[in-house]
Amino acid sequence: QVELVESGGGLVQAGGSLRLSCAASGLTFSDFAMGWFRQAPGKEREFVAGINYSGASRVVSDSVRGRFTISRDNTLNAVYLQMNSLKPEDTAVYYCAALNSQSDLVIIRAPGAYDYWGQGTQVTVSS
Repeated sequence: QVELVESGGGLVQAGGSLRLSCAASGLTFSDFAMGWFRQAPGKEREFVAGINYSGASRVVSDSVRGRFTISRDNTLNAVYLQMNSLKPEDTAVYYCAALNSQSDLVIIRAPGAYDYWGQGTQVTVSS
C-alpha cells in the first residue's frame, strides 16, 4: 500500500521560511517523479514544483521561482520543499504526489497525471 505523508506545515509570518517533507512508503521511490501542489480555499489545485526520479531535473512554477526549492533523497524515500520569503498568497494546503515516470527531461505539471497523493499539510502565512 502506497503512502505519502507530508509534514512541516504551520503558521509563519510573511518573509519567513518553512521546509515541507514528504515521506513515501510502499513504492519503489526511485522509479517515481515527485511533485508538490497546493490548493487554496475556492481555488483549483495548482502545480508548485516537480522533480524527476533521479533528482537531475527539477522545475518550479513562476509564482514561486527564486523562493521555493524542491529536492529529494532517494536513500530516505523523501522529497522536500524549501519555502523562503513566504507571502500571504502562499497560504494553502500543500500536497505531495508521485508519478511513475523515469523520464530525464519532462516534469509533469498536470495534477491528473499523478498516481498517488498525500493528505496534505496546511501552510498559513500571516501578513
